[in-house]
Amino acid sequence: MLTASPSRRDLLYGLGMGLGTAALTAIGAEEQARAGVLSAKPGHLEAKAKRCIFLLMEGGPSHIDTFDPKPRLNDLHMTEFAKERTKFEASMNTGKRYFVRSPFDFHHAGKSGIEINSLFESFSNCADDVCFYRGLQAQSVNHPTALYHLNSGNRFGGDPAIGSWVSYGLGTENENLPSFVVLPDLAYPQGGAANWSNGFLPAYYQGTPLRSQGAPVLDMNPPAYVALEEQRANLDFLGALNSGHQQRHPEHDELAARIESYELAFRMQSEMPEAIDIDSEPEATKALYGIGGLNKDADAIGRRCLLARRLIERGVRFVQVIVGGWDSHDYIERAHGARIRAVDKPIGALLKDLKRTGLLDDTLVVCSGEFGRSPDNGIRGGDKAWGRDHNATAMACWLAGGGVRAGEIVGATDETGREAVEIAHPINDFHVTLLHLLGLDDSRLTYFAQGRNKQLSQTGGELIRELLA
Repeated sequence: MLTASPSRRDLLYGLGMGLGTAALTAIGAEEQARAGVLSAKPGHLEAKAKRCIFLLMEGGPSHIDTFDPKPRLNDLHMTEFAKERTKFEASMNTGKRYFVRSPFDFHHAGKSGIEINSLFESFSNCADDVCFYRGLQAQSVNHPTALYHLNSGNRFGGDPAIGSWVSYGLGTENENLPSFVVLPDLAYPQGGAANWSNGFLPAYYQGTPLRSQGAPVLDMNPPAYVALEEQRANLDFLGALNSGHQQRHPEHDELAARIESYELAFRMQSEMPEAIDIDSEPEATKALYGIGGLNKDADAIGRRCLLARRLIERGVRFVQVIVGGWDSHDYIERAHGARIRAVDKPIGALLKDLKRTGLLDDTLVVCSGEFGRSPDNGIRGGDKAWGRDHNATAMACWLAGGGVRAGEIVGATDETGREAVEIAHPINDFHVTLLHLLGLDDSRLTYFAQGRNKQLSQTGGELIRELLA
């Protein structure tokens, strides 16, 4: 009986069937035997946190006007800001720059007495559960590259997001829901979906974005005329066809990811509708998050924060909530004031809710922008219309729960807030620390790609021990 000749690709692949390939095939078979590719896995270390909620304040919040007050700026207000101008600034004849004070009042919050912007009312009640880190430094003052750096460790994009690394390292606690979920604003952040990309990791580790308006997930339920058994049979038939193709072309890992995505979508039908149903929450809980109130921005952010809590308590490993609108180059009192009023109730409610349910003990909550703001006006506007320029050498950041210090300030910036000067660390050290809290060792959490073992920190980093409880 005649048989079809193997393709050139199959022949070349077959020639490589040495011990290494045989071992990989055995590993693949073993993984296939598991319940799913995202099954829960043990970490490298004893974990303080089992899951993470990352609150990304896109646009670069001003640390000087939120959690790091600088009284010295009151004395320097509208005096010349000495800064070496770039060639671009010189060519544009942008003129002089001036120090500007903060237009906001500050108050002492909690028993710890940490000074924060007075507009934070609900969040102020959580100050004793929060570690304010004033030593973080970025490497870029360009929004897309800074966001890529914060989210993936690579300023130029293309690498896996931190949520993808965590999913790769730990899997999920609930295989009926995605391991890594993103809750963006109506408009995606600068750089787009690459901020939650799987990069060179298999595609099933990428973040799953949910819609910010309307139904978070479209077409969650099959048409009424399609029975569950019929849907299962169709998937099994499609899976058999895909599996055969995958065996003939094992170099295409995208197919494995597609097979898994079909299966995950089928499993999600059983749990996702209930998980995203925030209307089932008590009215008092929704009001706590600012849902249904007069502030429409607070309502939208509150819905995402409440959804984040519902997702992590159902086993989602990593949830990123994105809040834009922090790029205040002018009229910072109006712009930052509006943003603070919008996030105050939702973020305060999230921390209180996690603490009430006991989830804060093993849930790491992180809040950061992609960089901070400068102590000068950035040559925008007059005395009342000033804002602040981008600043990579000092930025706003806080952490709560999951093994971090509580009610403390770690690190410091100089007297004007221009640069971190105590316990100063770059973002790759921050990444190493977040992974450590989740039980992952950055030096061991690697993936072979492009000729070498790669990791979130790129080339390694130092643990910021002062943040640990």
